Amino acid sequence: MSGTTKNLLEGAATLVTGLVLWLFAGDVELPFVTLTKVGVVMMCVGGALLLTGLFQVARSPRGKR
Repeated sequence: MSGTTKNLLEGAATLVTGLVLWLFAGDVELPFVTLTKVGVVMMCVGGALLLTGLFQVARSPRGKR
């Protein structure tokens, strides 16, 4: 698996997981973290990974996709 594909898949998975936490974990209380805030951070990281993968796709030559 190439680095571009890895970034795209990891970014999508992280973004979706963060979205699920943000939407559905508001009632869960843990002593040290708030799951909704963790979800927002995961969505940001996932979005950054997706943007990195898309940038790599845009910069790669046509034959290497």
